[in-house]
Amino acid sequence: MNNYLVVGLGNIGTEYSNTRHNMGFMVLDAWAQASNIVFRTGRYGSIAELSFKGRRFTLLKPSTYMNLSGKAVRYWMSELKLPLENLIVISDDLNIPFGTIRMRKNGSAGGHNGLTNITELLGSQDYARIRVGIGNNFSRGGQVDFVLGELDDEEKKEMPSICDRVIAGIKAFATVGPERAMNTVNTRPKPASAVDAPKDGKAPASDKPQPHPGE
Repeated sequence: MNNYLVVGLGNIGTEYSNTRHNMGFMVLDAWAQASNIVFRTGRYGSIAELSFKGRRFTLLKPSTYMNLSGKAVRYWMSELKLPLENLIVISDDLNIPFGTIRMRKNGSAGGHNGLTNITELLGSQDYARIRVGIGNNFSRGGQVDFVLGELDDEEKKEMPSICDRVIAGIKAFATVGPERAMNTVNTRPKPASAVDAPKDGKAPASDKPQPHPGE
């Protein structure tokens, strides 16, 4: 059975549970709930396991806080004896509009402290990552408050669909391969409002991506 480590990045503590920076935690919590499994406390994080079509997934929510996520990832990669190609990391990203998902087989950290630490401790950036867009709807100097702020009501409504798409992408990554998975995941479905747009001639606006400075 092929084994995969799926890491959702976030910060521990109830005060962070519904914040934009905890997209990784939210996705794994949704997957665990849908699969009727629970997380248990393990070294450097909370762990849960599940299987799908002959693949086994270990879900990890690091307890090290974001900028030390690499400690948890390195430990569990070693513990599970996995190659880098069987690692998938889920993170938030304010470079892309809210709800947009980007899967890549490798790449830079893009200023994300969690990805930066993982890359440093693994000594490589050749691992898959799924970036979940949170947009950049903040004023100059307001990045930290925005990233660590709670989702608004409209964003919360979108979360079930976002989580479903990320989970489906991870399953596809492991079963049909990265290329086909990326083709599916990286295409954002039109929001319901877009279908009605021709009636009033308006289409929903999306956030304009901006450079992602360090957190």
